[in-house]
Amino acid sequence: MTKRALISVSDKTGIVEFATALKDLGWEIISTGGTKKALDQAGLATIAIDDVTGFPEMMDGRVKTLHPAIHGGLLARRDLDSHLEAAKANGIELIDLVVVNLYPFKETILKPDVTYADAVENIDIGGPSMLRSAAKNHASVTVVVDPADYDKVLEELQADGETTYPTRQALAAKVYRHTAAYDALIADYFTKQVGESKPEKLTLTYDLKQAMRYGENPQQDADFYQKGLPTDYSIASAKQLNGKELSFNNIRDADAAIRIIRDFKDRPTVVALKHMNPCGIGQADDIETAWDYAFEADSVSIFGGIVVLNRQVDAATAKKMHAIFLEIIIAPSYSPEALEILTTKKKNLRILELAFDAQDQSEVEAEYTGVVGGLLVQNQDTIKENPADWQVVTERQPSQQEKEALEFAWKAIKYVKSNGILVANDHMTLGVGPGQTNRVGAVKIALEHAAGRLEGAVLASDAFFPFADNVEEIAASGIKAIVQPGGSIRDQEVIDAANKHGLTMVFTGVRHFRH
Repeated sequence: MTKRALISVSDKTGIVEFATALKDLGWEIISTGGTKKALDQAGLATIAIDDVTGFPEMMDGRVKTLHPAIHGGLLARRDLDSHLEAAKANGIELIDLVVVNLYPFKETILKPDVTYADAVENIDIGGPSMLRSAAKNHASVTVVVDPADYDKVLEELQADGETTYPTRQALAAKVYRHTAAYDALIADYFTKQVGESKPEKLTLTYDLKQAMRYGENPQQDADFYQKGLPTDYSIASAKQLNGKELSFNNIRDADAAIRIIRDFKDRPTVVALKHMNPCGIGQADDIETAWDYAFEADSVSIFGGIVVLNRQVDAATAKKMHAIFLEIIIAPSYSPEALEILTTKKKNLRILELAFDAQDQSEVEAEYTGVVGGLLVQNQDTIKENPADWQVVTERQPSQQEKEALEFAWKAIKYVKSNGILVANDHMTLGVGPGQTNRVGAVKIALEHAAGRLEGAVLASDAFFPFADNVEEIAASGIKAIVQPGGSIRDQEVIDAANKHGLTMVFTGVRHFRH
């Protein structure tokens, strides 16, 4: 019995070669629209879909494959006489191979000028239906949705005249992943169109970006996936110019670093990060000086760390970075001289180029945190704060220099793990106390790091001080200005302690926990 294949693809990569090989094996090919035209032009005889269904393509091609002559040929079980008799009685010929990929919905909605009507028109109906029918009947039908699988299918057909069951089963699984991802993008598009913020079903789709050697530790398996609709300002979208493949921990740390620097758009800024916490942030009128400040902030912790710069890396800055061991450097661009310096004798140094002009778009993306058996979803902590709205709650008012330092410190503390304390002046961090189980412990660590550099320094706390003992510790160090959210039932005790020591304290009214 002559085997039949149905081929209808939007992505025509390799399809002529694949169809030619099928014809050489004696297969008949049913085809539609643009695919049939491409195969006919290649000199391959094909059967038009309307010759199979007895109905013309209609409604601008919306209706052409949704017919019993197609789906009966796909779904008929070869091991049930009743199915085969029904097919014969109704003039339905069996279809043994389906090669389909779908209307380019994703590519359509990624266009900046896409209209709602264009998006809707690029939702494929017949394609997913044929794929699902063929995949359901994978006991007998081979279904191919990915051109990468053409060679494997042909090898088996040429060797044995049919594909193996494990191959058909694996291809069917890929089909259901593919159609699920396709529908997830459509669901997401319509959900956004109607303004639904808390859908009863959360449908997400990601594409495998990189199979990783291991995860957070060598005993953990891991992979890196990228959003189905990629975010430009993302480590997943960064262009790697040099170095080894990114590890699991590299990606987590790099992601934390590029989040931090989004809050420092106005001036050249360098962020150094280690284990998800900033160890140094420097800001200046030029990127080289900003690097100097970030390095000086903690010249020990920066070793083996990640550095992100928000301006082009020049040769002078590159020379200074080249002198120490860094895992990753991230920037919007690099001068040719800087790139040559950084790559000389540094084959493992990971150098990434990132679309900093897309930072604002990345801020609206939701955050997903996995828990056992569930998923937490929240918007990012990208609130736009206005220091003019802050409240000075002490008798002493901050000086202009203290105001600038408090603003800088408040931007930086947002990205320190809770309980988090940060000491800074108006252009660089001086000490960081991250992730402690009590706030006074975090204060002591930050002050210890900043020791000897406290002239003009201020202190920021990511959440309120629960007790006045924190202020006593701060006052003893010589720091004269504090910024914190406020909101404790003991706020007045804390304010009284600040007044007792002549400190100025500012309440922002906004908490920045980071777990």
